[in-house]
Amino acid sequence: MELNNSEYTIQGLPVEDIANQFQTPLYVYDADKIVSQINTLRNSFSGVNLRIKYAMKSLSNLSILKLMKAHKVDLDCVSIQEVLLGLKAGFPKERILFTPNSVSFDEIQEAVSLGVVINIDNIAVLEHFGDVYEGTVPCAIRINPHITAGGNAKIQVGHIGSKFGISIFQMSHVKKVVESHNINVVGLHMHSGSDILDSEVFLMAANVMFDCAKDFPNLQFIDLGSGFKVAYKEEDIVTNIPELGKKMSAAFKEFCKSYGRDLELWFEPGKYLVSESGHLLTKVNVLKHSPAAVFAGVNSGLNHLIRPMMYDAYHHIINVSNPQGPNRVYDVVGYICETDTFGYDRKINEIRVGDILSIQNAGAYSYSMASNYNSRFRPAEVLVYNGEAHLIRERETLEDLTRGQVDIFSNINIESSEEIVSTEE
Repeated sequence: MELNNSEYTIQGLPVEDIANQFQTPLYVYDADKIVSQINTLRNSFSGVNLRIKYAMKSLSNLSILKLMKAHKVDLDCVSIQEVLLGLKAGFPKERILFTPNSVSFDEIQEAVSLGVVINIDNIAVLEHFGDVYEGTVPCAIRINPHITAGGNAKIQVGHIGSKFGISIFQMSHVKKVVESHNINVVGLHMHSGSDILDSEVFLMAANVMFDCAKDFPNLQFIDLGSGFKVAYKEEDIVTNIPELGKKMSAAFKEFCKSYGRDLELWFEPGKYLVSESGHLLTKVNVLKHSPAAVFAGVNSGLNHLIRPMMYDAYHHIINVSNPQGPNRVYDVVGYICETDTFGYDRKINEIRVGDILSIQNAGAYSYSMASNYNSRFRPAEVLVYNGEAHLIRERETLEDLTRGQVDIFSNINIESSEEIVSTEE
């Protein structure tokens, strides 16, 4: 989103025009930003066979998936439903990685039948996998490197207390299971968390993986997950992708030389690819003055964007309608019957009832985590592509809320009980 001649635009389109055309609340994504992020990541690595696996849990709209596919990005899926959506979007099965956690073995078997790459993060499941497939189906193994990294504690997944991955302290056990069940391990995987600033964290984790790799002679890839930090504020420090690419490329080439052949290097960015492309457009319903704050109440809430409430995440807020107005201080709050504050004590150009506010960095883990809490409809989604705004998801209706519900009383009479009135003499 750019400010041009006192007007916010996306690919030259006035943001207010988009809001008026499709109504609010509305998610809007900039395809050019997504493509730019893909190119930056790909161009930062040199001399290695890099595969980008988009973490589709961050934003799983079919149009977004097809945009990724068109730019030769693969998929990282964490549920069988994501796998099915990926296949529906046209991804070849061999370009889909399935990394489940705490799922039934039936789900893993369904993924095997679909032909996608299976990634296992539990020794017991690995043994079961070996019993069932007896070396006929290759798999990858997710390792927990015990490296604490990332922002909020809820998105740190590589520490020793995490439910994700098989501990590096259990690798001798893993080796025995692999050998006794004749399991063909073709990949090693790890993911430490999100919002990782320091490229040295990735290099540290990579060295753990490289050390483990010597026990698996049939590897085809090393997957280092993701967690790249993006900017939520102007002054935010972000992951230096070119620096990471330069250092990691050199380290990976050295590893491949010692391993004896070239492998593929995989990363699984989600937030990095789509976060900054997304904007949640909301309309100001009310202004409320209290002794403690001035509240700007908008027609959205934690049902549409839960990250500020769940992770204490910061999302920059812009007054699209009044970009030249004097700065005032507001608490921007939602319309849900819970405390759903998008931002406390924010300096924003003067807000008036009816103004359009844009909540920035709303491309990742935003719509995909939305709900119907308070029986509110989820918003529409729009993708700006080649200078045109395209509707890629319709706004929900009452029929969407009741779809799947069964009204047993449409054919059954409800017996009413008479009110019992007690009197005291």
